[in-house]
Amino acid sequence: MRIEKTDRNLSGVKCVVNTCHYHAEGDYCTAASIEIQPRNAASTDETDCATFTPALR
Repeated sequence: MRIEKTDRNLSGVKCVVNTCHYHAEGDYCTAASIEIQPRNAASTDETDCATFTPALR
């Protein structure tokens, strides 16, 4: 499922992944929502931003 890209920054979310479709200047995220996986992660190393979509370059 593709998340809508908005013209606004997602409040409270910092994204430094400049290769993401939703990345905006200043390290903001412009996705309408985000999903972090997996459900039973026990540490930061085990988490993943499922919203990530490679930017078209």
